[in-house]
Amino acid sequence: MTPQEIIMQIEIILKNFGLSEKEIAVYLALVELGPSSVREISAKSKVNRGTSYDILKSLIGIGIVSYYNKESKQYFIAEPPEKLLSAIDQKKEDLDEVRGHIEQSLPLIKTLFEKQGGKPSVKLYEGAKGIKQILEDVLACTSKSAEKEYYLYSSSTAEDRKSVYADMPDFSKKRIAKNISVKIISLGEGGQLAGLDERKSMPTAGKAVKSTHEIIYAGKVAHISLDDKENPVGVLIQNEAIYQTQKRVFEFNWSKL
Repeated sequence: MTPQEIIMQIEIILKNFGLSEKEIAVYLALVELGPSSVREISAKSKVNRGTSYDILKSLIGIGIVSYYNKESKQYFIAEPPEKLLSAIDQKKEDLDEVRGHIEQSLPLIKTLFEKQGGKPSVKLYEGAKGIKQILEDVLACTSKSAEKEYYLYSSSTAEDRKSVYADMPDFSKKRIAKNISVKIISLGEGGQLAGLDERKSMPTAGKAVKSTHEIIYAGKVAHISLDDKENPVGVLIQNEAIYQTQKRVFEFNWSKL
């Protein structure tokens, strides 16, 4: 490996560590120069003197650079490479501490997130992978809810139902494994029970038409249908009032079937 290739490899490592391009330039300049003044480091790294000094202070804080004074002049020196490992360990400890704080504050953050100033949160998902994200959210959120149950208006055609679960054919198995139950109102005849589910049919007059596959769960309502090109599209609304309204409408319809 040539010296240039070695430097490039080190630059990649330092970038992955989290250093910016200017920080990497200053650090490598210091490694090559040995103990040096800010002026010398600035000239070598081609980073202006003021920025170089700020970067050196930052690198001192990380623990990979140190300094000493000689004849009223300040010299900086790169710490041994092993210090990079110590810096990584320290970063991990800091991240673990931050994670702990976030976990403690998560209920409060979640409350703020869900309120969003009282406005409904609306998200659009496209394609089979987008619909899979909605289905995964159904399982994740419902499994944490007190009732562990959700409500579903199932599309009237087999093609519509198949497109909903195209990227997650084992959805029912995962639902059952999480002990989640579901009440289903089929918009027309069709559909089979898989376990922990109840199904009723809502009669439709005439030929079956394409309809929205609607999931009502854990403070959210998801509408899934096909666009003009037969691609699945999902709209997810997160709002407690909308959820409660749709839930009551479903329960009323369920009681009448």
